[in-house]
Amino acid sequence: MESQSFMLRDLPHEERPRERMMHYGAESLSQAELLAILLRTGTRAESAIHIAQRMLGVAGSLRGLADLSIEELTNIKGIGPAKAVQLKAGIELGRRMANSRLTEPVIIRSPQDAAEILTEQLRYLQKEHFVCLFLNTKNHVIAQETLSMGSLNASIVHPREVFRAAMKCSSAAIICAHNHPSGDPTPSPEDISLTSRLLQAGEIVGIDVLDHLIIGDSRFISLKEKGFM
Repeated sequence: MESQSFMLRDLPHEERPRERMMHYGAESLSQAELLAILLRTGTRAESAIHIAQRMLGVAGSLRGLADLSIEELTNIKGIGPAKAVQLKAGIELGRRMANSRLTEPVIIRSPQDAAEILTEQLRYLQKEHFVCLFLNTKNHVIAQETLSMGSLNASIVHPREVFRAAMKCSSAAIICAHNHPSGDPTPSPEDISLTSRLLQAGEIVGIDVLDHLIIGDSRFISLKEKGFM
């Protein structure tokens, strides 16, 4: 028979997640330990770390955890509404922090610059999102908008929607991007066809399409760099 799960109070003081974080920094903690800090407490029978480990098992990964609703979280033993809300708030703060760079002056000089803005926003999404960065004549980002949310493996956007949004904010150029939920950013024939249509429409309305990025899990592909533009 397995022994009863240890409790955080049974650990030496210096091995508890909060104390380890204070002494060694957040980067030294495991995913389960970071989640345990958000959970704050466990149950009588199980430590916060054990609950966090089970949560990761249910979700499959941190990426999967970000997609669980509050209701799905509360279906996990040891997670009540208060803990579920704390977790969702922590995840949402992370997403907003990834977006916050757009409140500062940002200039796009390369596909990597655009990818740094968009990768953390798009890489964990389970449906395809088509996003545009709108730039002025100095390649400063003046706006960002999600123009389409597709199914698990399809995102449909019409050039009309893209350039209507670009003209609304007086954009001189745009960078388009969408994610592949599979994590593989290899462009599909549909991606290449859409890029061609966007280029043609951009020439007609006088707005440059600088690039189309496909965001995978921790890597991206620039269709411009690949010679499709």
